Amino acid sequence: MTDKLVIALAQMTQSVGDLKANADAMLEWRARATGADLIVYPELQLIGYPPEDLVLKPALVTQANYQLDRLAQETADGGPAMLVGTVVAAQGVLFNVVALLENGAVTAIRQKRELPNYGTFDEKRLFAPGPLPAPIDFKGVRIGVPICEDIWFPFVTAHLKAEGADILISPNGSPYEVDKDDRRLNSVAGTRVRETGLPLVYLNRVGGQDELVFDGASFVMNGDLSLAQQLPDWEEALALTQWEKRDGQWVCLPGEPHALDDRPADIYNAMVLGLRDYVNRNRFPGVVLGLSGGIDSALSAAVAVDALGPDRVWCVMMPSRFTSQDSLDDAVECARLLGVRYDTIPIEPAVAAFDSMLAPVFDGRQRDLTEENIQSRIRGVTLMALSNKYGHMLLTTGNKSEMSVGYATIYGDMAGGYSVLKDAYKTTVFDLCRWRNAHVPSLGAGIGPQGPVMPDRVITKPPSAELRDNQRDDDSLPPYEILDPILYGLVEEELSVDELVARGFEKETVARIERLLYIAEYKRRQSPPGVKLGTRNFGRDRRYPITNGFRTI
Repeated sequence: MTDKLVIALAQMTQSVGDLKANADAMLEWRARATGADLIVYPELQLIGYPPEDLVLKPALVTQANYQLDRLAQETADGGPAMLVGTVVAAQGVLFNVVALLENGAVTAIRQKRELPNYGTFDEKRLFAPGPLPAPIDFKGVRIGVPICEDIWFPFVTAHLKAEGADILISPNGSPYEVDKDDRRLNSVAGTRVRETGLPLVYLNRVGGQDELVFDGASFVMNGDLSLAQQLPDWEEALALTQWEKRDGQWVCLPGEPHALDDRPADIYNAMVLGLRDYVNRNRFPGVVLGLSGGIDSALSAAVAVDALGPDRVWCVMMPSRFTSQDSLDDAVECARLLGVRYDTIPIEPAVAAFDSMLAPVFDGRQRDLTEENIQSRIRGVTLMALSNKYGHMLLTTGNKSEMSVGYATIYGDMAGGYSVLKDAYKTTVFDLCRWRNAHVPSLGAGIGPQGPVMPDRVITKPPSAELRDNQRDDDSLPPYEILDPILYGLVEEELSVDELVARGFEKETVARIERLLYIAEYKRRQSPPGVKLGTRNFGRDRRYPITNGFRTI
């Protein structure tokens, strides 16, 4: 029996599918945890999270078993025991588990009970639910290990309490969403601690994985609801938490507190981290994007520079006869402020070629949206040519407002490999631009500019695609301060037309926006992945049929 314990929390990144690299990193972090009795890693850290259908490959499970045995053997050196998230197969099904490794062996395995199957999660498709878990005995301390979703409901923690658990340690793979910090801390962890009276360790990972970004922000909450430890968001961190048994209860001693980002700094850092890991882990030398002089491309370029550095960002202005002098000047100034490579490739020769090529079959028809889309597709082809020739990933620049209502050109401005604005409404884009011009993001410190990243006119001028004379977005759409709340209600809240009308919006406008939202589904299915920011991103969160006759009115 012991009355003191040192538990190391490894808030670290991952490499999905690279089991050896993950195991090697875990051993490196263990070597740094000098003096710890136990080091804890995030959920499924050995294989990476979310593994999706990769986990269904028998070869991956075989490698996971091999690497787990290798890690276990390393604990024969008398150093810290390891609590490792991995996958195991038993009786023809897979389980999401944590394994305790100590004294050169695997001494305990506990299975995840509650399998999330909503939003971005598909765990019931991959794993079988485990039984209600018993605590793990470690140095005379009974440690309950509810895995991620197990703490979002009362059943597992109540059972662990009834079985005599002293401490709850919850390894997580919890993706970032706006305002999720408060839900994790107060609505989830706080509720479980109040119910059980037990201290709870919440350990999360950091890093980007395709559309998901993991923000860390791990913490320890004592049984009296006091916050003993708060790890930083967005960055890897190793915390050696000190525990003492007082009056029969375990208490975590106070550690260094870290303030978490407020909005919109958290949104901006999510974009930076998501793009950085996507580009680097897929081994692109950098990114290329169209810089139009508008606000979306200006923000996308700023995020790219903060993520990768100016030497890995290539901006291209592709003017047409409709491009204003203000846009030309603003694009040049954006590039200068960001310090990126900047090239101009006029598209008029290609536009003329298409006009000539299509003239016989278009004879007798008025110019319309077709010719506007051709311009966008010429730009997409041009940027893809640069991407193919030089290897840079094409970064798309469309925002969620446009993608919601289909105001994006398929095979044109939608072409590309990744989008940082995919889950950001236009009003959020404005907020982020104002914030970035006045602040330096913590993840971009020392990488991007220390001052403004775009001229103020980019933010203040009326948005326009500049595909025809005197074009403005609000010629065919409601102003964004009206459009975005309607879209938020339709997408994030799943409200009906009548429910939004009750909030004060015009019925005809809401019904039109709902129609545009549904008929644009086929475009969104063909859009590149992008950083998830809210609760209902297009892609993993919101899965609607393309052929869909339903309307709420």
